[in-house]
Amino acid sequence: MKALALIARGLLFAALAATVIAQTKTAPVTIDTGKVAGSVLDNGVHAYIGIPFAAPPVGDLRWHEPMPAKAWASVYDAVTPKPGCAQRAPANRTPGAFSEQYSEDCLYLNVWTPATAKAGAKLPVIVWIYGGGFTGGSANMPGYSTMHLAAKGVVTVNLAYRVGVFGYFAHPELTKETGHNASGDWGSLDQVAGLKWVQRNIAAFGGDPANITLIGQSAGSESVYQLQASPLAKGLFTKISAWSGADLAPGGQVPRTLAEGEATGIKVQQMLNAKDLAAMRAVPTDQVFAALTSTPGAQAGPGGGIQTRPFVDGWFLPTAPHEIFVAGKQNDVPLYTSSTQSDLGSAMQIYDGVKTLADLHKLVPTVFGDAADEFFKLFPAANDEEARKVALIVSGDTGFGISNRDWARDQALYGKQVVYLAQWAHVPPANKTGPAFGAFGDGPAHGSDIAYWLGTWVVNTNRDWSAWDKELSEKMQDTLITFARTGNPTTAAVKVPRYDPNDEHRVVFGDTISIEKMNTAQVEFLRAHAPKRAAPAAPAAPVPVAR
Repeated sequence: MKALALIARGLLFAALAATVIAQTKTAPVTIDTGKVAGSVLDNGVHAYIGIPFAAPPVGDLRWHEPMPAKAWASVYDAVTPKPGCAQRAPANRTPGAFSEQYSEDCLYLNVWTPATAKAGAKLPVIVWIYGGGFTGGSANMPGYSTMHLAAKGVVTVNLAYRVGVFGYFAHPELTKETGHNASGDWGSLDQVAGLKWVQRNIAAFGGDPANITLIGQSAGSESVYQLQASPLAKGLFTKISAWSGADLAPGGQVPRTLAEGEATGIKVQQMLNAKDLAAMRAVPTDQVFAALTSTPGAQAGPGGGIQTRPFVDGWFLPTAPHEIFVAGKQNDVPLYTSSTQSDLGSAMQIYDGVKTLADLHKLVPTVFGDAADEFFKLFPAANDEEARKVALIVSGDTGFGISNRDWARDQALYGKQVVYLAQWAHVPPANKTGPAFGAFGDGPAHGSDIAYWLGTWVVNTNRDWSAWDKELSEKMQDTLITFARTGNPTTAAVKVPRYDPNDEHRVVFGDTISIEKMNTAQVEFLRAHAPKRAAPAAPAAPVPVAR
């Protein structure tokens, strides 16, 4: 889930800075910690940037559940982005006003409101949770801005959460310290704290705390899935829409156990050459990253050398999310979920390699082995055109394509609230300079839909957006906002059918907008035989850093 690379290459543009840095201040808004004033943007939207929703998680609060933010006496100037949560900075970070700084002091959020919003207006609220593989990402990234949705009449919030080793780190000492016999999911607890802040304060900005829709992509989508499963998030939202991510095998990664997380935590302690928890908390941020990335075989990515993801910790997640759904104990709210046709974990050998019937017959045995004969019975193709259609079906229903479909299916089977399913199948225009496409390829790739859902294509001047690109984005945004208002994404221009696990249909956003009848037998075959995503790697043998 290298969403950072995708955004940096395709969506992060300093042009947004000129839109966000405005000349006029808003009137102060009173929240539970004091008064805040933001900026009036060129499009009339009011922006409140960098509001603290929890105390800085530093010192003794590193690897600790988020604590309340301190109140202030004067008016808080909410006009400047705060640092993103500690991570290794992308090498191709875009210069300009929104260049990221990173810090462990990062629990801030951004609020955008329509020009006419005022306290008590009870406008729908949309809360964005960013992706980045649980190792990176930020609430400030221009490609993740929700201000364009706010211009359409909703209140939006982008909240931050800890990532990497500072966000997802378990250890036996921490498990004892919490009082919940659990540790590890600090970033997820940040999300819960942010949602509680929204419940307490969003009415002051004109939002309706009784009408909150969570949205997210990639790790943000997985976060929304986990929040739907978590008892700690009960009552904090009323609808969810998430794209390309759910912790369901074979397309997604099932969360690790607390015991596995604690074992990794002990190895990290050895890498830090720290005698106890207090000593680990005293290691400076950069030295933590240095220690982890100096380990032979470790990943030198934004996570700092180890794989870090949410755990079944026994508190935020009492058990695996799928088991929570099967027991009917999930937070039962309407769901509008989507994936992309060549998503993360998709059978890309088929998507990239099959252009002709001969290609299909050559590649299928290498991908599906002994099940190849069964494949050809379920996916018949008599010519090159039909072979390519088969390739698109296989790609679209593997990886996160099947994970998000299975999420929809679980909610439909074990919940009472409605479900809607979509798929992104449009190929965006290539960049005019630099890499032609993002990190995930040239098709309807993982993350290529974000600019359309959020309307952030407008900040990307490096692409020649067609009239259809713009129209498609408007229609997708409208389905999302209509869903946030009513719980049904169907608009006058786009019909989105209700998902039925016994008669599966989804809306497809491609070169046209259409409704596709899915072949359940094909999907179940792919669930059984498609390559599974690899589990997170364990750290290599520790190499202590002298302190």
